[in-house]
Amino acid sequence: MITPDDLRPIPLFAGLSDDDLAWVAGEGREVLLAPGDALFVEGGADVAFFVLLEGELQVTKLIGREETVLASHRPGAFTGEVPLLTGTPYIATVRALVPSRVLRLEPEAFYRTMGTCRDVATAVLRTVAQRVQSVGSTLQQQEKLAALGRLSAGLAHELNNPAAAARRAGALLCRGVHAVAEEGLALARLGLAPAQLDALAALRREATAPARVPPALDPLARSDREDALAGWLDDRGVADAWDLAPAFVDAGIDADRLAAAVAALPPAALGPALAWLAADLSATALVGEVEQATTRIAELVGAVKSYSHLDRAPEEEVDVREGLKNTLTMLGHKLRANGVTVTREDDPDVPRIPAYPGELNQVWTNLLDNAIDALGEGGPGGRITVRTAREGDRVLVEIGDDGPGMPPEVRERIFEPFFTTKPMGEGTGLGLDVTRRIVVERHHGDIRVESAPGDTRFQVRLPMAGRQNRDADGAGGER
Repeated sequence: MITPDDLRPIPLFAGLSDDDLAWVAGEGREVLLAPGDALFVEGGADVAFFVLLEGELQVTKLIGREETVLASHRPGAFTGEVPLLTGTPYIATVRALVPSRVLRLEPEAFYRTMGTCRDVATAVLRTVAQRVQSVGSTLQQQEKLAALGRLSAGLAHELNNPAAAARRAGALLCRGVHAVAEEGLALARLGLAPAQLDALAALRREATAPARVPPALDPLARSDREDALAGWLDDRGVADAWDLAPAFVDAGIDADRLAAAVAALPPAALGPALAWLAADLSATALVGEVEQATTRIAELVGAVKSYSHLDRAPEEEVDVREGLKNTLTMLGHKLRANGVTVTREDDPDVPRIPAYPGELNQVWTNLLDNAIDALGEGGPGGRITVRTAREGDRVLVEIGDDGPGMPPEVRERIFEPFFTTKPMGEGTGLGLDVTRRIVVERHHGDIRVESAPGDTRFQVRLPMAGRQNRDADGAGGER
């Protein structure tokens, strides 16, 4: 049972008269908690106002699969005010760390106390502002770390494929170089005249020219060509014909071209000459694979380097198209895993703009990540369209998807802090709030959303004038 004497030591109630204290004690209900008991849980709708009389409480929030500690409360502290003031479910979970005794006030009693006692209202509102700022900062940091974790996992997959390809090709290349040397020595021992080798050397130069791209073949057509070429080699007594044929097919060389290249060679030189050519073509192809794989790795590293600007980096000239490209690279694994197709519609006249690149990359990540998740609600697949354009003195970035869309009641609240439609633990409700703050407060831009079934578009408009120009304009206006 709660008595006025229980409430007198509580700072929140210091300004209440004895009659008011008696009324609050009468309206309140005593809640006794054992260690580990939940006072309320994240997502719960049975909202009320609580004041801790004895014990200690801990506030946590589920982020991903981890319970993140936001705060702890000691006697005299209160909690539960945010849902009552915002009309939302609980945004966190509160549990007892030790045996605890709590006063529970139902919403009607809470609102009456706020209305009749100015000191209580002032204390609650001041504490709410401080807590929202503190919790928001903590969760924003968690949001960044969670996003970085998702990007890192995808990047690991992105890097693993070309790294494995380069490692495999490198191992084969060691054997290939050895084979080229051995077959070259065997061919040299035959003492052929340079003129006899001219046609063979010309075919090699043609087949390995950087600008030459052999025709793409489906598996059946490739198998047919290998069989035909191996048969041609076998008919002429060339050893290991079935091992040599794939190298010639990969290079786009058929039997007629081989025949012309070796026409000047004696029969005894046919096998060594073609074995050397096949070994050289294979080694050259492996060098190309290594180069392609390492180029892809370099592109990924470059994207990471460009993406990961420090949040507090100075304002600099930014190409939003490049930032979008790098963000799409970072999200490439998630896009492919969900079967999402991306269409780019870039205006070549979009200029570079003064901005904070690291923060804009966070905006693009949040919007693209949300679009992928929205498409996932309807199963794998779907399309995301990324469009850039110049609109007067602003640059437009539009990220759209053909997912199910948002109902009006969700669209109206989409930028509110702590509002989320994702299951508990899968979202902090701060991603789009952070996005709005970066666009509007940091860059003096504008962000809005249009949504209908099959067509949801987030539009970000950023000014082409930088902060220094805006400050100068403002100073000029004051004069």
